[in-house]
Parts: sequence; structure tokens; C-alpha cells
Amino acid sequence: MEIKAPLDIMQIQEIIPHRYPFLLIDKIEELELGKRAVGIKNVTVNEPFFQGHFPGFPVMPGVLIVEALAQVGAVAMLSMEEHQGKIGLFAGIDEFRFKDQVKPGDTLVLEVELTRVRGTVGKGHGRALVNGKVVAEGGLMFALTAGNKTHS
Repeated sequence: MEIKAPLDIMQIQEIIPHRYPFLLIDKIEELELGKRAVGIKNVTVNEPFFQGHFPGFPVMPGVLIVEALAQVGAVAMLSMEEHQGKIGLFAGIDEFRFKDQVKPGDTLVLEVELTRVRGTVGKGHGRALVNGKVVAEGGLMFALTAGNKTHS
């Protein structure tokens, strides 16, 4: 299966296994298989995590920004023919920093560049931006494991 950007939500779900409420990307705008990807997350007040984080002061949890970046990186890796049908698991996070809050109405631009890949293990650098300003960035490590089926 040849995969090219842009990818809509239905195409993303064919590549990664995440589903609501844990699918945290809406679109992939740029994709270089096994190298980099740029995704979009439109953050709305209807996100389930805003009910408790925090009542009257909704802020997207930083760990979910990291997860959204990991999902974009997973699209870059799992789009490769040899990795299709696998699942990406977090292996670590390096020197991650949160520089600003993400609130309802923001559009997160999620950029991930894979910096080192050996077999089924790799590293990448992720940056999350709102209105061109970096709100979070750092290193991500992952391992791929066999999935039990395609994700459609």
C-alpha cells in the first residue's frame, strides 16, 4: 500500500491503532516515510480531558501533547511497508520541555523527525507549535512490536 500525505483521519486510522478518545491527531500534512511527519490536532473544548484538567481553566495535559507527537512519529514509521500492521510503543522521553499552555481553540502543529532507526527501535525529535510558537519539544524513543491485524 503506497501512502502519501495529506492523510485524513480515516487514513490515519488505517496506519495506527489509536481510537477515540486516545487518537490525538486529526490530519497528517507532510510525510516522508521513515524520516519525518507533520500532523495537526485541532484542540476543542469538547476534548474529554478538559472535564478534569482543569475545571474553569482548561489546559491540554503535557503528556497528551507528547502522546500526540508520538502518534505523528508512529505514522512516519508505520507507513513504511515493512512496518505496516505493527504497533509503536514508547521506550522513553528525553529532555522534554513544555514552554506554553495549549487551550481550547488552539491548532497544534506536531512535527516529528526520526533521528535514528535501527530495526524496530528508534529515536526522534518532536516539536509542538501553536501559531508558529514552540509550546513543547524534546526527544522520543520507541519500539515497534507485532500487531495482530491491520488497523482499519
